[in-house]
Amino acid sequence: MFLLEKLVISCTDYLNWRKKNESRHERQAERKRLFLDNGSKVLEELVATCNGKHTPIRSFSHEELRLATDNFDGRRVLHKIRSYKWYKGSLDDRIISIKKYEKDSIEQEYVVTDIAISAKVSAHQNVLKLVGCCLETQLPTLVYESAVGTLADRIYVIKDDGTRNECQPMAWQSRLKITREIAHAVAYLHNAFSRPIIHRDIRLGNIWLNQHDVPKLAEFSLCISLPEGETFVQDDVRGSIGFLCPSYVATGKVTEKTDVYSFGMLLLVILTAQRPYNRGRATSADEEEDASLVNYVRNHAISQIVDPALRVDGSESGVLIGMEEQLQSVLQLALTCVDEDPEIRPTMIDVTEELRRIERFVS
Repeated sequence: MFLLEKLVISCTDYLNWRKKNESRHERQAERKRLFLDNGSKVLEELVATCNGKHTPIRSFSHEELRLATDNFDGRRVLHKIRSYKWYKGSLDDRIISIKKYEKDSIEQEYVVTDIAISAKVSAHQNVLKLVGCCLETQLPTLVYESAVGTLADRIYVIKDDGTRNECQPMAWQSRLKITREIAHAVAYLHNAFSRPIIHRDIRLGNIWLNQHDVPKLAEFSLCISLPEGETFVQDDVRGSIGFLCPSYVATGKVTEKTDVYSFGMLLLVILTAQRPYNRGRATSADEEEDASLVNYVRNHAISQIVDPALRVDGSESGVLIGMEEQLQSVLQLALTCVDEDPEIRPTMIDVTEELRRIERFVS
């Protein structure tokens, strides 16, 4: 090979090497900048939210999480929506769940709130425990204890993407136990702190299950705390369509009863396995109001609305013999929770106690 050719090749190799190293150094510098920027916001919110108390959450590097998920392999995705994906990971011989936000998908303040509230309430056994976070990504990446799927995966026959759900339907007693445990978790948010925490996004997709079907409330990014001594706070409307409290939508006032309404809708969905709003239920113009799940359950007998997965051939009503009173009691509780008048709705402590009573009942 001629000398000139060797020099060209050597120069090209050197330039590629330099470019590669410069790119690596730039990435390292960017991750350091993100760490400092995200870290200052998270620290500030943790101090404000947790009153300066120690919160033992671990700081993970981007490289650790990349290795834990096989470079965020799509086959490790547990759940995804528009703004983030949940991955199953393995780190230090421990299975973890990783919540990775899409770039520019949400404002930083919501992610920081998610971290701070999660850290504050993680002691409750029915809250998805925050293990730590990575601050080296544009939006912090959150690391939680192991979870295998959401309650939506076990209730809805048709998934959000239109495909049929192949998961085993959940038995009635398991559903009842889960609702009681999640009610207790929401009551904890409302009553365990000097400033009640309002979740604002209680729905099936935000309730995770571990390998033993223990429910874990998650997604605290929309949480807001009430001022001490106050019963409401004014804010922009946030939440999921179908689970939003009408009085909150109309007035912008967030109260404990805002969560009670959402929980009532959760009960109706678990009872019927139907979406909060579905035009397919309205088979004629006269039945247009049936598109609303609340109106639908009010207009039909319990045997007509209950999830078909709970029905058994041979029983007169089409549902399991011995469950009728439990089903009816849960329906009545749900309808009280979604009453248009917030004053009529029970507190989450009352809801928890009523579900405990219903759970104990055996006809």
